[in-house]
Amino acid sequence: MAQKPKVDPHVGRLGYLQALVTEFQETESQDAKEQVLANLANFAYDPGNYQYLRQLQVLDLFLDSLSEENETLVKFAIGGLCNLCPDKANKEHILQAGGIPLITNCLSSPNEETVLSAVTTLMYLSSPGTNPHPELTSLPVVQCMLRFSLSANTRLRNLAQIFLEDFCSPSQVAEARSQQAHSALGIPLPKTEAPQQP
Repeated sequence: MAQKPKVDPHVGRLGYLQALVTEFQETESQDAKEQVLANLANFAYDPGNYQYLRQLQVLDLFLDSLSEENETLVKFAIGGLCNLCPDKANKEHILQAGGIPLITNCLSSPNEETVLSAVTTLMYLSSPGTNPHPELTSLPVVQCMLRFSLSANTRLRNLAQIFLEDFCSPSQVAEARSQQAHSALGIPLPKTEAPQQP
């Protein structure tokens, strides 16, 4: 079990977040990295932390972590980005930093939560108030969403259907359907975790 970061309780929120970022960058322990990234993803849920997280370049840390082989790090990184996306400045940073391909790569993750966060993040990035980015509704993405819309997983199926209905044009969906046999079939559906018993 990773230890709590060594932080003076009087340093304030920015100091605490800085200590987490420093620990993530300096630790060799995968368990500690996972715990720190999970903490940062949780802090990303609070709009009061957005400015600090931008200042500490946590958005870039999350984007960099999407390329990790460790699926747990990827899950926490995409969760953190998903939490940050409702903010316009964060959204623009992710788009300008070239985050779309990194996020769409998460659609092929075997981890259900990673895929759900990736779909939701793409929806936030596509939402009104941003300049449209064709990558968000590229043919492979739309084909993937069509496949997810047939999933036995209710959450994934519903998110994919919302994505197709609200963020794609009818012509994009029709084109993806007509070419679906080509590229989307190679993207595996995420593994569904067994529901936990109460």
